[in-house]
Amino acid sequence: MWKRYLLYSVLLLAGACSRDPNTPPQTARAPDANRGRSLYLSNCAACHNSSDPARDGPSGPAIKGSSRELLEARVLKAGYPPDYKPKRKTAMMPAQPYLKSAIPDLAAFLGSDPAPSKKDHK
Repeated sequence: MWKRYLLYSVLLLAGACSRDPNTPPQTARAPDANRGRSLYLSNCAACHNSSDPARDGPSGPAIKGSSRELLEARVLKAGYPPDYKPKRKTAMMPAQPYLKSAIPDLAAFLGSDPAPSKKDHK
């Protein structure tokens, strides 16, 4: 029985040592406006305008050009950034924290800066 554990230990150790130490770490991918468009159509268009994010939708306002700070607050927390004045006084939008990794793509599609921002443009 101890031979089996020894074999597993050696295999595990060999597997851990087989990685090339000169391999550079993976970098974050660039924001993708096409992916952002797909995400917008599947997650946002039902309430915001389905054909043009620059126009109001049936229950959500136009969101074209929304800052990344606003997108993070609205999408992830269903809130607003500090000192932001909402376009509408409703609280219909639910938090969608599963979209956290999609914020840069949504920002790229909506025409806002995909990098984190401290200033809200809208």
